[in-house]
Amino acid sequence: MHGDDSTLAESIDETLLRAGFAMGANYSVVLRTNLQSPIPRHRILALRGMVRQNLVTSDDWLRALSDGDVDVRREALNQIAHALVDDELVFAALVRGLDDDDALVVDGAVFALGEHLYVGAVEKLCVIATSHEDARCRESAIAALGTLGDDRARPAILGALDDKPPVRRRAIVALSNFEGPDIDEALTRASEDRDWQVRAAVNQLGRDDD
Repeated sequence: MHGDDSTLAESIDETLLRAGFAMGANYSVVLRTNLQSPIPRHRILALRGMVRQNLVTSDDWLRALSDGDVDVRREALNQIAHALVDDELVFAALVRGLDDDDALVVDGAVFALGEHLYVGAVEKLCVIATSHEDARCRESAIAALGTLGDDRARPAILGALDDKPPVRRRAIVALSNFEGPDIDEALTRASEDRDWQVRAAVNQLGRDDD
């Protein structure tokens, strides 16, 4: 005789998913308790739920951003990119993420800093843009620097026009926030780039003939 599925115990994953939508008794306790679960997936699910319910504190972010599990750090960066953050300690943790050994963590930290328009990261973003071994990180750094529009980033973005095609294309977009003879000259050269998408990006700016 088959048992009634309704009598089966709910898995912790299911409990966390329900708690993330404020379903079930003491959902906030369930989420907060599992932020320190020994199982990384449970910490990830708890963090997602906490973000959804607007329960995350600065200490929670600091713990997640420095988590020993790379997947948790990646998830924390994905979540914090669109969260409200006003704590300098948290921004400092994001900047430290630029030195992570995992390229996707670095990429996530770059994106989050750009989304939050954190100008305090400009110099380190320039380092990522010009010297990181992973092209994805260099491309993301160029995008973030373009969004920030800080003039200190000008040399790094111009230098990216000699990088791989995806980075060069990103640099064209980033240069739209800068002006000057050096920018016009760089765009003129890029209008003859061997990559058609780079040339198309220049054309879309409408500045190649200035």
